[in-house]
Amino acid sequence: MKPIYLKLSTPAGKLPAGSSRFWGNPDLPEGTDYPTYTDDDGEEYHYEFICQINLADIAALDHDGLLPHKGLLLFFAKIDYYMGNYDNDPAICGYVSDTDDVKVLYFPEVDDTFREIVLVGDDDEPINPAERKINFAHDIEQYGSDHALLANPDHREWETWEHPYEDWQILLQIDSDEDDDFHLNFMDWGVLDFLIAPDDLRNRRFDRTRAIVLST
Repeated sequence: MKPIYLKLSTPAGKLPAGSSRFWGNPDLPEGTDYPTYTDDDGEEYHYEFICQINLADIAALDHDGLLPHKGLLLFFAKIDYYMGNYDNDPAICGYVSDTDDVKVLYFPEVDDTFREIVLVGDDDEPINPAERKINFAHDIEQYGSDHALLANPDHREWETWEHPYEDWQILLQIDSDEDDDFHLNFMDWGVLDFLIAPDDLRNRRFDRTRAIVLST
């Protein structure tokens, strides 16, 4: 199994609905709301949108057929702390998180009911970083960011994940990164790993995904 690396770039224009993108805003089918969670004080917040993958884009690279080869896979997480909001402690740390600390949505078909859901601030301007185009490859660029689907656990300092997650797969790895409009730092330039059980991956139960932050 080879990791499928995500190479980010600034698009020449607006990316079409249903395309692979990093940052920006998610595309969701009509009737599906932007995912939210409620904190201990009963306050409702939006998950941070990280990326969406049009699975047709990675079909030729997924030689083992671990992922679906059509549809849309979207990744959200409680990572506002790592984006610079230090009002609360980080929700995801150096141990495997609860399932409600991340949200992974899978839609087997993408059709014309999908539309972009844009979050805006008090000034009515979008609050998410500008969208980046994603290209996929098996090779990683020297000094490039270590964003990858089906990543190897290279950042783990121990032999395996803690019990009962020993054989879990890294579904998506997000590296610390920065650009003009965002600064993403996972505990001293570490990584965020979305973890999934092999049986859940085979049966497309992406709602059971968890996460962990590994610091370098």
